[in-house]
Amino acid sequence: MSTDESLIRQVKKLYEEKTGWGDSEKWGNQDFLQLSELIREETDVTISHVTLKRIWGKVKYDSLPNTHTLNTLVLFLGFDNWRDFSVKFGNGSNGAAPAPVEPVTEQVVPPTPEQKVERPRRWRKATWLVAPLAVILLVLVFLKGQQPPPQARDYAFSSKKTVTSGLPNSVIFDYDASRSPDDSVVIQQSWDSTRRVKVPRNGHQYTSVYYYPDFYHATLQVQGHVVKTHSLLIKTDGWLPLVEQDPVPVYFKKEEAIADGKMSLSVDQIKAKNIQLQPSPPTVMFANVRDFGEIYSDHFVFETRVKNDYAEGSAVCQLSRIYLLCEGTAIWVPLAAKGCVSTVDLFFTYFYTSGKREDLSGLGVDFNNDVKLRIESDSGKAKIMINDRLAYTVPRHILRSKIIGILYRFQGTGTVDYVSLSNGKVSYKDDFQ
Repeated sequence: MSTDESLIRQVKKLYEEKTGWGDSEKWGNQDFLQLSELIREETDVTISHVTLKRIWGKVKYDSLPNTHTLNTLVLFLGFDNWRDFSVKFGNGSNGAAPAPVEPVTEQVVPPTPEQKVERPRRWRKATWLVAPLAVILLVLVFLKGQQPPPQARDYAFSSKKTVTSGLPNSVIFDYDASRSPDDSVVIQQSWDSTRRVKVPRNGHQYTSVYYYPDFYHATLQVQGHVVKTHSLLIKTDGWLPLVEQDPVPVYFKKEEAIADGKMSLSVDQIKAKNIQLQPSPPTVMFANVRDFGEIYSDHFVFETRVKNDYAEGSAVCQLSRIYLLCEGTAIWVPLAAKGCVSTVDLFFTYFYTSGKREDLSGLGVDFNNDVKLRIESDSGKAKIMINDRLAYTVPRHILRSKIIGILYRFQGTGTVDYVSLSNGKVSYKDDFQ
């Protein structure tokens, strides 16, 4: 187990103790919403419930928490910062101070002349044999502890995809870890610990299959240290319609979804794949991940028109999200039936807010008609317009990151009428004709 992973496990344990909520493996979405609020109240800093779920391994994600997040995480536990926490727990201890040893007073009776205190000769012989071995063992342990950390120049790590674009896509990782002092060599494709695998130090290749498009960070680790890292963009071949499912989604051909100037999957098309819409409706995704050119999250205009087409049973809220995927982060804007806005949350590269603690009623819509969404990002702020009316303003924390994907997710199913993305110099548009 790497040092970072061990520290995160310790964080989880301390959170379980402080909250008194029991095993965090059993925590649900509402627990993380409440935890986010507790952290904000105690530290005056917000960690979104989505970020907390990523740290706890509940949500797939592909980058490490930044230093600000780690500092806030342990500030809640009473530590000054992540370094302070690491110093205390980095040696693998549980952080508890050793119990004081009470001195024991015992009367010592000197032996009488008749009592001759002498070890058996056989024991003396065994002591002479064991003592040198113990010294050698201590020296070996000391020398191992004095080994310098692995140097990046001693290792190699790269990857290639079996296809340029399209899903599924197998990735071949080439690596050279022959100079590792032991077999503690790991390839991790993201922050998600389930995408972490131990590989032989004398090996040279490892392959993995990707079922969803996204921007990934892959790392080569030796003795818990990241020695090499590189980015990996899993592209689609144009628009990719699918129904989310673990471990493999159900893919549709784009020709099945794009017709008559719209992109959509009907209820009949979904049922034809033996996918049930009740009691738990599926999530339909339309994804287009590619190089859109030099368009960045801090300066762009995005516009689209959408409609959620399913409101039966437990899909009554018609939860929908429109994403702009970025390198290392993302933007998502939620839409929902007007009575369900308390359940939505909004994320903009680093800024996060939730309908649980802020009025997001502007993001509540009537899906009986098409809904027009427009996002304008400039000068460190962003405006979100719904049907040409201001629904929300992102006031701060907009990071600059290249936009590499457009993605729609509909509870049940939905329709996209058109989409455009531009910054005045570079422009992308699709009206599905």
